[in-house]
Amino acid sequence: MLRVMFLFIGTLILLLLVTIVMVRFMGKSALAQFTPHDFIIIFFIITLAVKPIEVDGIGQALIGIGIVITIHIVLSRLNLLRVFNRIVIGEPSILIKHGKLIKSNLEKNRFPLGELLSSIRSKGYPDIIDIQYAILEPNGDISVMPKEHNLPVTPKMLGYKIEYEGLPIAVVIEGKVQHHNLNLIQKDEEWLINKLKAAGYSNLKSIFYATVRDTNHSLKVDNGNGDLGAI
Repeated sequence: MLRVMFLFIGTLILLLLVTIVMVRFMGKSALAQFTPHDFIIIFFIITLAVKPIEVDGIGQALIGIGIVITIHIVLSRLNLLRVFNRIVIGEPSILIKHGKLIKSNLEKNRFPLGELLSSIRSKGYPDIIDIQYAILEPNGDISVMPKEHNLPVTPKMLGYKIEYEGLPIAVVIEGKVQHHNLNLIQKDEEWLINKLKAAGYSNLKSIFYATVRDTNHSLKVDNGNGDLGAI
């Protein structure tokens, strides 16, 4: 019985680690653009990895779940170490630098040029000449940093000082008072009811959505029919 249990644990750990390594070996491009063949390959890898694991009863199932969670926690801790993080997670790769493609990094990461162009277009940059850096992150995402002349204009650039308007806190959702949010602005239900009555809303159940700014406690009400009320 003990031998069977050790065999089960060993098989589970081995196949789990092998699966992680195989998915990592597929590269960041598989995570960036989840194409049909990527999905099928990952599905087959997982299916083949799980098939040899025979769970005999709830006891083994609970042990297996515990082992998987433990491995996940251990790997998460090890990822804090730079050397291990670089091996398992990988490092960012620069695909565009100062408006020019880095072909060697595209080939190294097996990242098709077409997918890169599609990714940067979806972020609003149809021309690579406007991009300072495009970076393939370890999770497969593409980070784009535009050149200075393409940065969105902010009030600070124009010399304007913008006052903080405050965060809209949801106080009523589908006719129900959100007491925990009222506590955030140090108000109670009685205050809210009076505020709503002052705005002409006497029936709480008829309110679809209502918010209060955390700065001036201004109220906005949405009845869900396109009509907005504020006070």
